[in-house]
Amino acid sequence: MTWNKGIRQLHRWVSIVFTVTVIANFVDLARGGGSPPSWITYSPLPPLALLLFTGLYLFALPYAAPSRGGS
Repeated sequence: MTWNKGIRQLHRWVSIVFTVTVIANFVDLARGGGSPPSWITYSPLPPLALLLFTGLYLFALPYAAPSRGGS
C-alpha cells in the first residue's frame, strides 16, 4: 500500500468516526436533561482536526504531482 492510499483510507475511516461522534452529540442533546458533558461536546474535535490535515494533504496531491504529459 502506498502512502497516498494509506492516507486516503485513514481519511475515510476518520470521517466515519467523526460522523458517529456528531450523531452521539445530537442524540445526547435530544434526550434533554441540560447540556451534555464536555467529553461528548468536544469529542468530534480530534477527528475533525485529523480530517483537516489529511484532507489538505489529499487536496494538495494533484497540484504537487508532476505533470503527466497532456497538452
